[in-house]
Amino acid sequence: MKVLVVYATAEGSTAGIADWIAGALLARGHDVVVRSVDEVHDASAYDAFVIGSAVHDQAWLPVGREFLTRQRRALRGKPVWLFSVGLPGALRDPLSRWAAWGEADVLAALLDDVDPVEHRLFTGAVTAEALGRFGALVFRLLGGRFGDFRDWAEIERWSASISDVLAGIEAARC
Repeated sequence: MKVLVVYATAEGSTAGIADWIAGALLARGHDVVVRSVDEVHDASAYDAFVIGSAVHDQAWLPVGREFLTRQRRALRGKPVWLFSVGLPGALRDPLSRWAAWGEADVLAALLDDVDPVEHRLFTGAVTAEALGRFGALVFRLLGGRFGDFRDWAEIERWSASISDVLAGIEAARC
């Protein structure tokens, strides 16, 4: 199976997660290509997809949503995993729980274009520069922390679960 790992990123955190997932799938023997959503014009040559986007204002980046809409036909009937990269792990409770609860809303906005096998919300890297002077101040006042909060062990476990499903699909085809 040919797997496309595709991402929409704002500051590079989502691209890093996509690269990790692609590497994990490659290490498990899958034929994988990783690209930015801007680099994929026709996804019909792929058999499975892992698609991710940074989350801003409780929604995927517009280019990520547009990719799903544009590639709707190519995705139909094929296994698709979605991941979102946001702030939950960079916030302190109760805001952390509030940000994680928003996952359902983020996913609901995508379901017109795709029926995913699974969706995961990961926390990315958060820098003051990315938020701007005022945004960084508000973020800090709300108890936010700056740093790289990507949980590589969790991303690896999720990649392994995707690999297991893909292996099962390949075995069923034989």
